[in-house]
Amino acid sequence: MRTGLAYTSARILLLIISVVLLYLAGARGILLLALAFVVSALASYVLLSRQRDVLAGALNRRLGRVTAKATEFRQRINDGAAVEDDAAEDEDADTSGEAVPRG
Repeated sequence: MRTGLAYTSARILLLIISVVLLYLAGARGILLLALAFVVSALASYVLLSRQRDVLAGALNRRLGRVTAKATEFRQRINDGAAVEDDAAEDEDADTSGEAVPRG
């Protein structure tokens, strides 16, 4: 969470600095905003690459944990369903007196 906040704050700071510098250079209106976004994007690509890599690593670790939990949960659901199916088949076999084919 902190890495995402730090990266986003740095991007916003670069945008503000770009706006101020371009305003001082004479850009106004929509041209000022368009140039500021382009300049800040290029600057962040170069200057924030290390922070972007740290953020990507943190997101990958978090996604890995969530994926592992989802897989475990799905397995528990499947195991529970299999137990219920076996119990229902056994109950049907006991009540009807016939063997119920499994499979």
